[in-house]
Amino acid sequence: MALTAAVGRIGTTLVAMARTRLELAAVEVQEEAQRVLGYVAWALLAAFLGAGALMLVALFVIVLFWDTHRLLAIGAMAGAFALAAVVILLQVRARFAARPRMMSATLAELNKDLAFIKGTGVSHEQ
Repeated sequence: MALTAAVGRIGTTLVAMARTRLELAAVEVQEEAQRVLGYVAWALLAAFLGAGALMLVALFVIVLFWDTHRLLAIGAMAGAFALAAVVILLQVRARFAARPRMMSATLAELNKDLAFIKGTGVSHEQ
């Protein structure tokens, strides 16, 4: 009888731990989704405003040099836009690579649970 009660308590504890970890995972997924949506919204707004500004700058430079060096002005504007696009792309790649690992807190808690179950870790209540 005592063995079945102990097994039942262990089972209840494991289910509670799994439930807590799943809730943590759900919170992390939701936070990541909100973060990504925020990034996308700000990126779209920046792209829209930046494109308008760049077109006006390009038009200004081309009109300014229309009588003397119109082809050079057009080529310089195209080169400047291409260079800016490459720099921005490299920054986006670097930031994407440096983002925090998704669900890292959940994985850390699961690793602690496994270590505790195996007897190599310490209790969470300390």
